[in-house]
Amino acid sequence: MDWFMTSDADTAARFGLSLPCGFGTDYAGIVDQVGDGATGFAVGDRVFGGALSRAVADYIVIDTAGTIAAGGAAHHTPDGVDDRTAAALTIAGSTAAAALAVVDPGPGDTLLIGGAGGGVGVFAVQLARIAGARVIGTGSASSGDALRSLGAEPVVYGDGLVERVRALAPTGVTAAIDLYGTETVQAARELGVPDERITTIAAQVDGVTPANGANAAPGAIEQIAGLVAAGRLRVPIAASFPMEQIRAAVELQASRHVHGKVVIDI
Repeated sequence: MDWFMTSDADTAARFGLSLPCGFGTDYAGIVDQVGDGATGFAVGDRVFGGALSRAVADYIVIDTAGTIAAGGAAHHTPDGVDDRTAAALTIAGSTAAAALAVVDPGPGDTLLIGGAGGGVGVFAVQLARIAGARVIGTGSASSGDALRSLGAEPVVYGDGLVERVRALAPTGVTAAIDLYGTETVQAARELGVPDERITTIAAQVDGVTPANGANAAPGAIEQIAGLVAAGRLRVPIAASFPMEQIRAAVELQASRHVHGKVVIDI
């Protein structure tokens, strides 16, 4: 579950709500039945994907031609990827890929990622590093070791951010992704990054192209799963909880300082 999305009214409003409504979006499991006309899947296949506001359940129905927001989405879980890891891939991984598609980092780029230690950030950092970019990631003072382990150079957010980034990158920053609010957008502009190489998933900013959610990068999630299976991308799991402790899981996620994903075992 993305707690920031559910607790920020402006963001949540863009997704709407249809009753009856469940809980959670990412899932992983095993195909129990295959409906008429469904192709590409068989009973017993290991799968993962997204089903908006209904993933936390013993059984869910997925339309194989659907999307995360409408009907659900399913992908084959690669060998070598366990279910807890697979259950943490879809929303955060696809959203990170969508943001990276806007700014297109590569060799020679220095990319500033705001909120780099969050659920989307851990994917954005690693995917940008795989693409050859240098990454500077903002986070809390306690997130430094976690960010370094992902390949980012950590910098503490808050007052003085621009000066701290300049000290790390005296030759400049060339692109920026804001995964939290508008602080990184504003800092990037002060650092001379052109608007066309800035994006955000967390706000609407004039002149800046938003990353349009998890469906903005078709095919990205299969590539991400392949990178995980190959050992090239790591998915930190902060904690897992049994279904009867789901309240504890939500409270942990609500702290916003979890270094990794929170998973519900059903």
